[in-house]
Formats: sequence, structure tokens, C-alpha cells
Amino acid sequence: ARSFADIGDIVRGKDPFYGNPQEKTKREQLEKNLKTIFENIKKENNEKLKSLTDDQIREYWWALNRQDVWKAITCGAGTSDKYFRQTCGDEQNKSTLAKKQCRCEGANADQVPTYLDYVPQYL
Repeated sequence: ARSFADIGDIVRGKDPFYGNPQEKTKREQLEKNLKTIFENIKKENNEKLKSLTDDQIREYWWALNRQDVWKAITCGAGTSDKYFRQTCGDEQNKSTLAKKQCRCEGANADQVPTYLDYVPQYL
């Protein structure tokens, strides 16, 4: 399983995990597919993106779309599902479990938590 941060690293071309050697072909194919996707994005937006490197485009894409990726990962979570550690709240003794699709409640409910080490998920 991969964490949300790992997915960001993969999208941005900075995945430090090389993992199982048997998966080398899959990793190479994924990277090839991502390069093609980002080349197409650059072609479609040539005026705006022509001065950027492919790595910069990948970084910008992740910055613009990470919230939607998070929502896609958690969309299947039920409203009573809870994340397995305390994550919400500023005060240590008052933190609560993230509920409702691994999100905290209140004004910041739609923000992507950046402190998650592992989110159970199926890819």
C-alpha cells in the first residue's frame, strides 16, 4: 500500500521507494505513462508552460490537484469510518479522531492533512 505522500512523490517524479525488484517493469511503465501525461499537458498549454521544465510542471500539477486526489482516495470511506490515530485538534489532550472519510470536522474539513503517514486504501 502507498500513502498519500507516496502518491505525491510518484506524481512529482521523486519516489524514493524502489521496492520489490519484480515490480520494476510496472514502475518503469508508470513513470513512462506519467511522462506522457505531463508532456501532453505541456503541449496543450504551451504558451503558459513552455518555459517550465517537466519537473516544474509535475510539481505545479500536484499543488493544484492534490486536494482532488485526496478526495478520490477517501471517497469510498463511509461516514462513520475513522482514521486509526488522533489527528484533529491543536491541543494534545483535546485531539480527536478524524471521522467522516478521514477528515477533521469544521472549517478545515476539506483540507488535505499533510501529516498522515499511512492511509489504508485500495489503488
